[in-house]
Amino acid sequence: MRDLSRRNLILSAATAATAFGLNRSFEFIGTAQAQAPAAFKHFKVGDIQMTILNDGIVDRPNVPGFVKNASVDDVKATLAASKLPDNNVPNPFNIPVARVGGKTILFDAGTGGQVAPTAGSMGASMTAAGIDASKVDMVLVSHFHPDHISGLMAKDTNVAIYPKAEIVMPEIEYNWWTDASVFTKLPETRHGLAKRIQAVFPGWKAKGQIKLVGDNSEVAPGIRAIHAPGHTPGHMAFHVSSGRDQLMVLADVVTYNPVFLRNPGWHPSFDADGAVAETHRHKLLDRAIADKMMVTAYHFVFPAAGTIAKDGAGYAFNPVA
Repeated sequence: MRDLSRRNLILSAATAATAFGLNRSFEFIGTAQAQAPAAFKHFKVGDIQMTILNDGIVDRPNVPGFVKNASVDDVKATLAASKLPDNNVPNPFNIPVARVGGKTILFDAGTGGQVAPTAGSMGASMTAAGIDASKVDMVLVSHFHPDHISGLMAKDTNVAIYPKAEIVMPEIEYNWWTDASVFTKLPETRHGLAKRIQAVFPGWKAKGQIKLVGDNSEVAPGIRAIHAPGHTPGHMAFHVSSGRDQLMVLADVVTYNPVFLRNPGWHPSFDADGAVAETHRHKLLDRAIADKMMVTAYHFVFPAAGTIAKDGAGYAFNPVA
């Protein structure tokens, strides 16, 4: 089976190649059906079958404050060094899936098509990859930003998309977002997200669908949670191991690799605590290198999985073949 499905891209071929860093062609269908690009990539971690599902991409404007401790010109120079346009910073969405012991496990749930018109291809990518959404057994949630949890809930009704799945969440993250005082800690633009979380997750928890975990919890055979805050107060990464093979699922410990892997000391505006995030970024990236792990991150260029190495003050990424 091909890694790329026969779904439409709303991007031109040139733009798609730039945005996704791919050297292969894309196929197009009628524009009436155009949404986000659908793609997937299979690879192995020991005996564990891993798949990366692409959920589309959006562009973030390169404006002052996008990186708290770097200028617009600094970001432009970094993008130019990767031969990318410098007015916007691409933000891909990629969801890892593990098939362990007969179970299908998602790492985060994607945008649910609720973030941008160019995002929401996860369902198509899942189908193309041969994964049955109705048979998802578990969803491991790294944190509560909308591009990671919107895919758990229907757009208007908040009905569970995976009603049979156990949803595993970081206890610190859950407690922070469901606390009544959270609105005093958030900008008004995030109040709607907090209200949605508080309207849905406590009810699911009361029904037993949500399981809260802490650092080093074994959430499934060969998969452990890692407390890695900074991006959000309770952000969590995951360590996957099988035999001698290991994978670090970084989630948003580091985001778009041509910018933030190259410059791990930069603090993007969407990190709640840039200094804490930076500390955990170096800790997990250096651990991955020392232990010869593969890594995957939610906002890396598709296929978003591969190996890393030190590269000056930053890190270089080598994607899976």
